[in-house]
Amino acid sequence: MTSEPSPLDPAEKVDLWRQRFFEAQAAAEEFILGEHGEEGLAAWIQANSRITAKLLQAQRPAGVSATDHFMTRLQRQLLLYDSAVTSEPQPSGTVLRNADCGILRYRKQAARAGVVLTFSSPCPYCQELNTAIAARYVEPDVTVSCEQAGDGCTWRAESPHASGSPHVPGEDAAGSPHRGRAGD
Repeated sequence: MTSEPSPLDPAEKVDLWRQRFFEAQAAAEEFILGEHGEEGLAAWIQANSRITAKLLQAQRPAGVSATDHFMTRLQRQLLLYDSAVTSEPQPSGTVLRNADCGILRYRKQAARAGVVLTFSSPCPYCQELNTAIAARYVEPDVTVSCEQAGDGCTWRAESPHASGSPHVPGEDAAGSPHRGRAGD
């Protein structure tokens, strides 16, 4: 006789979705590299960036610049994995500081648990994919770049013609790091 499993609480649901996404992403990466090598991975990044840029165009809220929308999406993606993220408006654009990357932490935890990872680090893939998305989506005079910094990174969306300070929703006045879930 089997019993019905108890419902998952919200934190368990988040963890399960992370795990399922991680498994699907790892399987796709392994397949592409195994079947098509590095050229296949480059093609995957280009296809993924094209699809994501089109989705962002369709989903962009009225009155929000493509750059602000992109940076908000990136911040929210990092927060899904409990990254320590701050957004800093600058005269030339926005700086998103990821002091402690939850994606990197999650992968290290998976590796310690015996999961065989496709990439030794997700950072080059993440950086290449997100800069490719930005190149297809943000305004033409905006440059999006990323610098690795320890277990985090710094993303910049800058324009030589920036007038004013973009604001990424979710940032507080002090600019303190946000984490994906309260209490972490």
